[in-house]
Amino acid sequence: MIAISKSQLALRNGQDKPEIWIAFQGKVYDLASSRLWRSGRHYEHWAGQDLTEELKSAPHTANVFDKFEPIGYLK
Repeated sequence: MIAISKSQLALRNGQDKPEIWIAFQGKVYDLASSRLWRSGRHYEHWAGQDLTEELKSAPHTANVFDKFEPIGYLK
């Protein structure tokens, strides 16, 4: 896996570039294939950032990331 900086992650927000990346527990995921993340937004959550803390208030568990392979790790 590749090392991805916070500034690189921020550019993959579904707005500036077609990639829709988020970080969770140190891993970076590409969620562009998810219909729930169209345009880089999922309810009040935005792509291009670390969502580890935000998941604590989500109505689902971290298992939602099981269907996505991490593409890198957040450095």
